Amino acid sequence: MSQPGVTQFTIDGLEQRRAQNRKPYLEFLRVDAMSAGLYVLPAGGTDLQRPHHEDEMYYVVRGRARFRAGDDDREVSAGSILIVAAGVEHHFYDIAEELALLVCFAPAES
Repeated sequence: MSQPGVTQFTIDGLEQRRAQNRKPYLEFLRVDAMSAGLYVLPAGGTDLQRPHHEDEMYYVVRGRARFRAGDDDREVSAGSILIVAAGVEHHFYDIAEELALLVCFAPAES
């Protein structure tokens, strides 16, 4: 039974929708205060992001890669959580295993 004001998603369901769209990013939630999406990059792929106007949080669902934000460089894998301030240049690289990321923007991505 669904509660008013509660919406539920599953990673499997989001992955199916994203695959049907054939795009690396699927936005699945948008309200004024935030937006959320699933971002998938293949092993050996290239992350073409540009800095965003909003604060951003990534949760690594699966995969392994390196992540650079400004002068900070680190390895990320399943379970990693990254917070990136608005305007900071960042990207994933050396993607060793397909990278699936849950992404949240606050406020909603413009």
